[in-house]
Amino acid sequence: MAKLTKRSENYSQWYNELVVQADLAEQSAVRGCMVIKPYGYSIWEKMHDILDKMFKETGHTNAYFPLFIPKSFFSREADHVEGFAKECAVVTHYRLRTNADKTAVEVDPEAKLEEELIVRPTSETIIWNTLG
Repeated sequence: MAKLTKRSENYSQWYNELVVQADLAEQSAVRGCMVIKPYGYSIWEKMHDILDKMFKETGHTNAYFPLFIPKSFFSREADHVEGFAKECAVVTHYRLRTNADKTAVEVDPEAKLEEELIVRPTSETIIWNTLG
């Protein structure tokens, strides 16, 4: 097993190394994303169950909001997201097609979205729009 960075020196790096070395998760082929492996997912389920019970005991209920946020909504968060906005993925089209020589897929230029969508799992603006 490789030596871990000291937690006191760089907590974030230590945590990421620990998760990978414990075989809880690994980097995926998608930049910035990880695959949560079975032991890691089991831990997540246990944490979720405990927190869900605690929330419900206080009268709170769960909700789920879209991962895709219209760019106009996201623009409302401009000051709040300044530090990470350039790291967001942007969805511009809704369909792929087979290319002319049938060897690969490509974005269908006829399938451009009316408004770009930002991939953002925790946008407050979609919550405000729904509940506000």
